[in-house]
Order: sequence, then C-alpha cells, then structure tokens
Amino acid sequence: MNDTVTILGRVGADPNRSETPGGVPVVNFRVASPQRRYDSKTQSWLETNTNWYNVSAFRQLAEHTKASLHSGDAVIVTGKLKLREWESGGKKGMSADIDADAIGHDLRWGASAFVKASRPGVPQQSVDDVQHSSSPDENIDDDGIDSSAADTSAWAEVS
Repeated sequence: MNDTVTILGRVGADPNRSETPGGVPVVNFRVASPQRRYDSKTQSWLETNTNWYNVSAFRQLAEHTKASLHSGDAVIVTGKLKLREWESGGKKGMSADIDADAIGHDLRWGASAFVKASRPGVPQQSVDDVQHSSSPDENIDDDGIDSSAADTSAWAEVS
C-alpha cells in the first residue's frame, strides 16, 4: 500500500539528525496536528484532538530539514504514511510514521526565507545573507517585474 498524506501542524522538538548504517543522512522529528471544528453556537474554533506523527526525512531533504526547522515551527509535510504497531513494557500501541517526500514552513503563520542549495563549486548564500539583503519588493517595478532578475526576457511583449 502506498498511502500519501499531507499534514499540517507544529514541530514538537528540534529535528534529530543521524545516519543509516549505510551512511545516508536521516532526520527524525514529531509533528503535532490539532483537529479543529467550528462551533456555530459560540462562533469559535474548538480543538477536539491532537494527532502526533513521527516524520523521517532522508538524504538532502534531511540536511535541509535539520538546517530549517525548529521546535514550534508551523509546517506542512507530505509523504508516505505507515501505521506501525509497537509493544513496550507491557503496553501496546500504534504510531503514525511518515517518510517525507516534501517538508516546508506553513506560510499562513509567518514568513520564511528560501536559500537555494548550492551545486559543487558554486558558493552558497547563507540564511544570514538572505535576511540582511534588500527587501524583495525594492526591485519590483510598476508592472510587477523584478528588475534585479538576471533574465526578464520571458516578460517581453509578444506582438
């Protein structure tokens, strides 16, 4: 079975990085995803339950996740769901594990700066460089075109 799911929630603790026995980077963290419903009588949202998911990311996604996410961050995670039964100390339970295909900040709750991954031999821009650079809107002209962009030919008028 290949159940792909998308969840929204908050990171429960800073992601933990390790490696598989074969040396593949892996990051694990938990996401709390509250279930809410609207109560028309009180005209407010009520939290009814919180589901916890164990999320794993591998390879480059693991490295980027470790560098980007922190406890309490609002996130969106898409990946393959695996329900796993466990037993420990006489107790039995089930966990919901997600092998992540994509992870990102949930921009409904704040802004996020994207830093493109570097290729070998190409210097990488740091998060600090992005945060201290000019405002993205400073270079936008009246037509909504970024004048600092290297190639604006795609915006050329077609006759």
